[in-house]
Amino acid sequence: MRPSAVPAILLAALILSGCAASSGAEDVLGNVPSPETTNAIAQPSGPIPATAVGDPAPQASPPQQALRWAGEVPQALVPADRPVGMPLPTDKPVALLMPSNPAGNAMPDVGTRSPTRGQIYGHRFRDAKPINFGSTSPRKLAVHGVDVSRWQGEIDWETLRRQGANFVYIKATDGGDHLDPMFKKNWRRAKEAGLKHGAYHFFYWCRTAGEQADWFIRNVPREANALPPVIDVEWNGESSCKRRISPARVREKMQVFMDKLERHYGQRPIIYTAPDFYRDNLKGQLLNYPFWLRSVAAHPSKVYPGRKWVFWQYSGSGLSEGVDGKIDLNVFNGDESDWHDWVASR
Repeated sequence: MRPSAVPAILLAALILSGCAASSGAEDVLGNVPSPETTNAIAQPSGPIPATAVGDPAPQASPPQQALRWAGEVPQALVPADRPVGMPLPTDKPVALLMPSNPAGNAMPDVGTRSPTRGQIYGHRFRDAKPINFGSTSPRKLAVHGVDVSRWQGEIDWETLRRQGANFVYIKATDGGDHLDPMFKKNWRRAKEAGLKHGAYHFFYWCRTAGEQADWFIRNVPREANALPPVIDVEWNGESSCKRRISPARVREKMQVFMDKLERHYGQRPIIYTAPDFYRDNLKGQLLNYPFWLRSVAAHPSKVYPGRKWVFWQYSGSGLSEGVDGKIDLNVFNGDESDWHDWVASR
């Protein structure tokens, strides 16, 4: 190698090292889409974003205004461009002269609503196929809600809430490539109507758990006040995936999915399941996870003996103003105070 070429080689090495410092191997190789698909819907072409989709960028804080002073400003506090001794306005801020709750401006009657606790609407749903639950009727519990998907079509969310929907779980994703076409609209409208809302994922046993978690994270916003994410695990005879893996493998895949969601959203996921799947795979297992149990003919204590639960899906044939057709009905396991405490702890 000739001596005259050394400076050029050193310059090229410095340029390459600068490039390597600004971009790592993960930027080039990370988040490669899987060729495996759940259905005919095409996968996205780009990488999965590291932050929640749809969250607005944080806005810069407005500049702070100087505090007013009733007299002369001490020299030590005067900025360099302000003449020493110049008095500031002597009038005090209006807010300091007003009482915290002026007479005649009492808060309107809002039932159970308070500045920190949302109003609870009483149950006004009907059922196309009513069940007599006897002394264990879900009507005796205070906080009812619904779960929805594309099959409910256009929803009048304000009316649905007044009918007794104090919370809603919204279908978000299936497997690793399907997004419910109504999810984004339902999520936005439920939030605007003031419903506590969360999203659920229908787990697909022919797809890796990590890919499914990435797909959910890509599509479901990370909101501070959202309900915990839900993993829906059940046997589905209508699915293109007919595989029934071993109970140990079922729980292994679930754990991978739930761990990834818990790290991202900061909340432990809730497990939704049905009687046959529970009997085959979850009985006596995952005791440190909250459960949402489907039981449309009897109280959960009879169908899932010994299992603690947060939500009970007690009907798949509910009827409500604001929704065309049938809707799933659910109830929270506790009274109004329990509900507010549970929500506040999320």
